[in-house]
Amino acid sequence: MKREISIREIQGIRIGQTEDREAATGCTVFLAEGEMAAGLDVRGGGPASRESELMNPLAAAKTIHGLVLAGGSAFGLDAAGGVMQYLEERGIGFDVGVTKVPLVCQADLFDLTLGNAFVRPDKEMGYQACICAEEGNYRDGNYGAGCGATVGKFLGMDYCMKSGIGSYAVQIGELQVGAVVAVNALGDIYDWKNGRKAAGLLAENRKEFRKTEELMYASTEIKENKFTGNTTLGVVITNAIFQKPALCKIAGMAQNGYARAIRPVHTTADGDSIYAVSVGQIRADQDLVGTLAAEVVSEAILKAVYSAESAYGFPSWRELCASSHK
Repeated sequence: MKREISIREIQGIRIGQTEDREAATGCTVFLAEGEMAAGLDVRGGGPASRESELMNPLAAAKTIHGLVLAGGSAFGLDAAGGVMQYLEERGIGFDVGVTKVPLVCQADLFDLTLGNAFVRPDKEMGYQACICAEEGNYRDGNYGAGCGATVGKFLGMDYCMKSGIGSYAVQIGELQVGAVVAVNALGDIYDWKNGRKAAGLLAENRKEFRKTEELMYASTEIKENKFTGNTTLGVVITNAIFQKPALCKIAGMAQNGYARAIRPVHTTADGDSIYAVSVGQIRADQDLVGTLAAEVVSEAILKAVYSAESAYGFPSWRELCASSHK
């Protein structure tokens, strides 16, 4: 029987995060307790990433040592340097004789329009997130990579809502599958179980919703610049044993979770990406894990919206909708 569990119950990985609330940015770090096999699927047209080619099934590396989700757009990719320093100091990495080189992958979202555009996740923040991972300080909401996350930005930042980072995990027998998602979409967020809109583009009174898709359909005019702050990033974690090719497929199936909960999704202005990592030895059917991955991703997206708090002048679901859902 399937049951919900905490993302913290999945063994073999530690999650830490830190943020600069004044600057409205942060990072979330995933560290393997040893090594982890990993795959990647990118569907958005504007990703900001580091070491993505390590996820290519043809690349020599079979495992990696760390993952980073962060804000700061491409500027925030410096955070991985701090994660590498932390791991090298502990003798973790690919042995090249003179040292060990930690293999750390990273993907960033665009949050430069919220706080201070010139303060971004850096080496120090990445290192501190690793320290936080020692105790496992992960929380849903306005934390880590979700600190500056917003949704519903088709008309710019004036009518968007505050989002955050969210998690969800399930267990069937010994099998565990979970997801952590930083939700920073151009589009609107929907509860995939009932079709109800949960967050996104606001009406002019900033208290009611408009539908992004309907506005898109109303005109064939080309909107030249949609880069007001986009990209949803996710990590699927399982204790099932898979190698890189299978994990790339599982990450691709997990993108169905984005499609269920975000509309529109995978646009040219989003860098929508999902990593899938294996941190255990349980044997499981690949299609079962991929199907569960889509489900936990959808639920993690909703958790990110429901856990977010209003900030930086942007209202949250808690402020606008929570009372009507009691």
